Amino acid sequence: MPFFMLILRNLLRQKIRTGLTVLGMSVGVTAVVALGILTHSAIKATAGLLTLGDSDFSVGRSGSADLTLSVLTGQDVERVEAYDEIEHVTPVLLGFTRVGSNPFFAQFGLAAEDLEFFELPLVEGSRLSPGAVDEVLLGDDAARELGADVGETVAIRDRALTVAGIYHSGEIFADGGAALPLATLQELENKQGLYTLFFVRVKPGVDVNALAARIEADHSDLATLVDINDVGEVDQGLEILDAVNLGITILAVFIGGIAVMNTMVMAVFERTREFGILRAIGWRTRRILQMVLGESLLLCLIAVAFGSAIAVGLMQLIVLVPTIRAFISPELTYDPFVRGLIVGLAVALLGALYPAFRAAQLSPAQAIRYE
Repeated sequence: MPFFMLILRNLLRQKIRTGLTVLGMSVGVTAVVALGILTHSAIKATAGLLTLGDSDFSVGRSGSADLTLSVLTGQDVERVEAYDEIEHVTPVLLGFTRVGSNPFFAQFGLAAEDLEFFELPLVEGSRLSPGAVDEVLLGDDAARELGADVGETVAIRDRALTVAGIYHSGEIFADGGAALPLATLQELENKQGLYTLFFVRVKPGVDVNALAARIEADHSDLATLVDINDVGEVDQGLEILDAVNLGITILAVFIGGIAVMNTMVMAVFERTREFGILRAIGWRTRRILQMVLGESLLLCLIAVAFGSAIAVGLMQLIVLVPTIRAFISPELTYDPFVRGLIVGLAVALLGALYPAFRAAQLSPAQAIRYE
């Protein structure tokens, strides 16, 4: 009989025990893979926000608890604009409110004249009119969700706004939200003269990273956000999410290892006489070790496959929740699945070490006499 088939047959001897172990392991792998997908998707969405409008980088208040809680003033605008390498600075105020089924409808308040530099590619209609306070640009996802066309009126925070145009930026935050006149959103948010982020476009040939570093060196209260690695300076949320992901991974390995060890220890005790006979007919210690480790590995690989499949299914369901759909669009990349596989391999090794060692140490005579 092929060695692999022998391993498979051994697992199928106790179908219920094997099934329950696979189920328990699958839950842990599902958590690891699903959270990995969500973390990656959240990071991608946040990274897209940093360079929204085809900006080179953005500027926020250093030390903010959340990216959306950054508070900047007109004086901060002047400090950033003072650098000769900068072509234009677009101050933007961010706001969130329930609109339709979206409980976190994003609003970007900016001046109409800044739209020349802050690019929101129009699908139809026109930009905000200078001086207008009752116009709005809708992202194409938001327009579809609200069933609104150019020229129609939509209500945002009980304010009737006429749709001047519809844009598509390719970023989930923006396309699911709207761009409002800066003065209008400042009034609605009661944040006159305040901004959330500055979106900066530099002159051709300028070293973006060097300029960003210089701004931070000159102004310790400002944080320049060139890529996702800089977000921790103004937002601890993603770092917390990544820490939770790591914590769940460690727990999955620990708990899964105990479950697999329990299964393998029981299997070794039940098959003590079998191991004695195998040793008596010439099986070497290495062969015994390979069989026990192989059973553990196959058990965990099956759990990884089931857990990953369940995670993918959950991701398809989770985007049906408006609260989640407003912030992220789950994207399947290999990273979460590799992490799930690593968890499975770690559990297989952790759970099989003692049972394999015990099986290999049994002497043929003792094992055959075992009752």
